[in-house]
Amino acid sequence: MSTSDKAPEAVGEQQGKSPEELRRDIDQTREQLGDTVQALAEKTDVRAQAKRRIDALKGTVRQKQEDAKARAKSATPESANAGAQQVLGAARQNPLQVATAGAFAAGFLIGRWSK
Repeated sequence: MSTSDKAPEAVGEQQGKSPEELRRDIDQTREQLGDTVQALAEKTDVRAQAKRRIDALKGTVRQKQEDAKARAKSATPESANAGAQQVLGAARQNPLQVATAGAFAAGFLIGRWSK
């Protein structure tokens, strides 16, 4: 663009600037142009947009999963956890009796279902 194509005010402003100021203006304009080009490139990159969206959804799903686990854990009464631990302790101390009771219960259920 020649000086004659510019608005008279712009030409006057540029003529009053030192070469160093003009270089800074040019560098600033180049940086702004580079940022604009980069923003346009990001908008047209559908694959990258889809990947960002999928990553965001994965993060949301993980968070909801963690929240559900925390709610389930807090909803489980402590007495149920303590009772389960007692049963496991008794089974470890008396494995033969637990195996016998389990076999009896399995036989009883099989007999009921087969009728």
